[in-house]
Amino acid sequence: MDYKISKASTKFRYGMSDPNQLEDWLRAENVIGVSMIGRSNVGKSSSINSLFGNKTANISKTPGRTREINIFEFKLELNGKPVEDGPTYWLFDLPGYGHAKVSKEMKSHWQKLMHTFFENAGDDVLMLNLQDARHPNQDSDKEFKKYLEPYGFNTFMVFNKLDKLKTQKERSALNKLKPQIYKESDWVEQVHFVSAEKKTGIPTLETSVVNFLLNQTQQRSS
Repeated sequence: MDYKISKASTKFRYGMSDPNQLEDWLRAENVIGVSMIGRSNVGKSSSINSLFGNKTANISKTPGRTREINIFEFKLELNGKPVEDGPTYWLFDLPGYGHAKVSKEMKSHWQKLMHTFFENAGDDVLMLNLQDARHPNQDSDKEFKKYLEPYGFNTFMVFNKLDKLKTQKERSALNKLKPQIYKESDWVEQVHFVSAEKKTGIPTLETSVVNFLLNQTQQRSS
């Protein structure tokens, strides 16, 4: 059976900037879903659109534009047909981290909002941590990994913008770094190298995401 994300089913539901509202909603819904989180300007919006539909996330060239947690609902499709009576899943588009050009007040608010999300998301939410394949393991990425690891979430690391590696030197540098990435991120379940723009690696990533959703659904019903 060939399950995929039903891109036509993805709908925006909430934009939450109030930590208390977010906490109440997460506790009430007991969600199964996926969150997208990464450093600003790593192509998070284009990655979301590749996986969940072309107009799911607004793409902006201004890093750090997302100032709230945007929540979408979606369903799966089987052999190209929507599973109408199947469960509703949730996509969380989280604000980018590591963007310096914001006020201390705004940065503090973002941190509180993110902390509230990770404290209440639950084990049925898959974390997709996006990085830029050209500039992996930046200081902000390392800080976020240290923050996320103790939570024990199911986590995939996704290195985007493979198509931007134009020179042999750049590609060689990433290949040399791969063993270090796997070693330092042994708590991460999967590592994917993709190009959201060219769709390279996206089908494999989608299959892994769908398998997670189906497994969590089965565990909850058993």
